[in-house]
Amino acid sequence: MAAPIVVHRPSPSGGRRVTALDDRILGLAHSDEDVVEFLRRAGLDDAEALLDDPRWVEWRGGHAHEYEAA
Repeated sequence: MAAPIVVHRPSPSGGRRVTALDDRILGLAHSDEDVVEFLRRAGLDDAEALLDDPRWVEWRGGHAHEYEAA
């Protein structure tokens, strides 16, 4: 089963798009704090603890927690 949240590869201008499993765009993150805020807005409690849980968050196309331009 795929993780319900996807943090996509860093964009050329910096930041990472964050989407829900239904391809709904949650926002463009420039830090872990941004991702946590998007998860909270999506209704996920204890969002900070979910960042490194592959059952909840899939980091694609780059190292987790890195937001610099590709």
